[in-house]
Amino acid sequence: MEKAIPIPEIYGSLVFNDKVMKDRLPKDIYRAVRKTIQNGTHLELDVANAVAAAMKEWAVENGATHFTHWFQPMTGLTAEKHDSFISPEENGGILMEFSGKELVKGEPDASSFPSGGLRATFEARGYTAWDPSSPAFIKDGSLYIPTAFLSYGGEALDKKTPLLRSMQALSTEAVKLLQLIGEKDVTRVTATIGSEQEYFLIDKELFLQRKDLLLCGRTLLGANAPKGQEMEDHYFGVLKPKVAAFMHDLDMELWKLGIPAKTKHNEVAPAQHELAPVYETANVAADHNQLTMEMMKKVADRHGFACLLHEKPFEGINGSGKHNNWSIQTNTGINLMDPGRHPGENLRFLTFLIAVIAAVDKYADLLRVSVATAGNDHRLGANEAPPAIVSIFLGEDLTRVLDAMEKGEFFDGAGKKQMETGALVLPHFMRDTTDRNRTSPFAFTGNKFEFRMPGSALSVANPNIVLNTAVADILSDMYDELKGVPQEELSDALKELLRKMLTEHKKVLFNGNGYTDEWVKEAESRGLDNLKSLPDAMPRWISEKSVRLFTKHHILTKEELLSRYEIVLENYSKAIHIESLTLQEMVRKDFADGMIAYVKDLAEVLGARRTILPSLACAAEEKLLTELDADAAKISEGLEKLAADTKKAEAAEDELERATIYEAQVLSDMVGLREYIDHAETLIPDRYLPYPTYGKILFSTL
Repeated sequence: MEKAIPIPEIYGSLVFNDKVMKDRLPKDIYRAVRKTIQNGTHLELDVANAVAAAMKEWAVENGATHFTHWFQPMTGLTAEKHDSFISPEENGGILMEFSGKELVKGEPDASSFPSGGLRATFEARGYTAWDPSSPAFIKDGSLYIPTAFLSYGGEALDKKTPLLRSMQALSTEAVKLLQLIGEKDVTRVTATIGSEQEYFLIDKELFLQRKDLLLCGRTLLGANAPKGQEMEDHYFGVLKPKVAAFMHDLDMELWKLGIPAKTKHNEVAPAQHELAPVYETANVAADHNQLTMEMMKKVADRHGFACLLHEKPFEGINGSGKHNNWSIQTNTGINLMDPGRHPGENLRFLTFLIAVIAAVDKYADLLRVSVATAGNDHRLGANEAPPAIVSIFLGEDLTRVLDAMEKGEFFDGAGKKQMETGALVLPHFMRDTTDRNRTSPFAFTGNKFEFRMPGSALSVANPNIVLNTAVADILSDMYDELKGVPQEELSDALKELLRKMLTEHKKVLFNGNGYTDEWVKEAESRGLDNLKSLPDAMPRWISEKSVRLFTKHHILTKEELLSRYEIVLENYSKAIHIESLTLQEMVRKDFADGMIAYVKDLAEVLGARRTILPSLACAAEEKLLTELDADAAKISEGLEKLAADTKKAEAAEDELERATIYEAQVLSDMVGLREYIDHAETLIPDRYLPYPTYGKILFSTL
């Protein structure tokens, strides 16, 4: 039998967490750090020095030789520069040192990270600033210190800084409103998220044989396998031993880093899986999700797999998302998204519920922008993902509560009912008051909202920056509306305001099937946006409404907004440009060679048979040659068009124009070209193909 793993001892063993700080820091220093984490106050240098000394001792005891400021630049990935703890002495020895100054601030080269025009290339100085609210950890022999990343002028060059700002804004506005309506003991509100992470595991050797997967993260050509996901046998199916071993190893690595990995299972598509964590503070959850994606790739490599995080690595089967489960909680332990047993009477819940509805309706376009990437555009609107139209699912019970409220009536919810199973041996349990809606982009799921639009490779900071800020803005408006109302009239005034807001914003509520064409037409009649692609959506990011929102709450300056606009559009164009060049190279250098070899061999067989016996019909060979010849002509024609349109996009000077050409013309060319390549692939024996087929890739883990 295997030795039992002491999970309580393993969990967080590589994290400089609250328990470690409490054990190692003097009481006054510990209290100062806790005050900073809880209230956002600044740390004095003497406190930072004490923390640095304890952190260094703990790190060295756990095998660390270096430290690094770990940050999240606008690449969407993480970055790190490692320095050793050693400090040479005159006698030839060394000291192991780490100061508060080194803990609090670092100075990486900022010139080569995306800045969207905030920094000139020659302006190299940037700063990393310690984020005490996200605990340091040890990985690969280094102490990792989560930090923000700022330019010399103080502009945010990362995703953490605006996320922290948005959390602060949400807390400020929520506390003001809560105290106004009588919740005087609330002094802080925290956004919490749990990000479900979907991914594919494929054989590493097969992965290395696919140039498109190596360079682009997705397959640019390839016919569907005879079997895909239509049998629905993979979803929640038995974990195959190789996959189970990977998942077990991954859990161990994540738990050491204090990442609360909770749920794991097979997803719908073959070779697709999911990991879901327990909820955490939004900032920490965002850091942990970046670590999770990194560890997935590392652990997969150890197990002979490649982990694919692209939103749509394979055509014809489900892509991967990252469902963002969002809620808000007070320092007194109240989940503001919890309806309780009597939602119709829970005015606090209704206040924040309607605030979220108003925020999503008013800023739906910015939420769409927050999840827009070249990869996610392939996924949104497909059969496994919500459409590009942002709508909210509440379920029948809450919808009836709000309908009654709008009419000035009262409905407190139907309440939970006992589930009737029809089998006496099964235990009694209560059925939820509402079903789930997988087609909804923004669904209420009991005591939280699940934003289902983010793609699997996306940093969860993006959508939460927008969501936190949008809700903060609505709460601010509500406070301004109510702050002059006498206390004895406040309850009635609040109810009237909520009815008014509900009437204005209920057009975003939709409990039906978001996949249907009927919903697309209805959404249009309601005035809801359908921003199908990133180039369609991005102009909204720099609109007057967007600038007002983010500057009012000090989340992003106008310059920071413009920089992100440029970066996102540039990354989109670069991604499709790389895909176009990769597809052209794969077809010209690899696929064409295999196709020509097969046609040559087929023609020789046909010629030999007719030489031996001229009367042979050879209909099968002739048909194959005719079909392949037709495909070859179309492929050649498609390649020329793709090359020309790629050069046209490359020559465009305006970033939006360039992205639009890549989306409307280059991607269209790639789809058209692929149709003939994939058809030809179905006619060519595998031994002639220069890459493994979908069938081999998707079912190689069995």
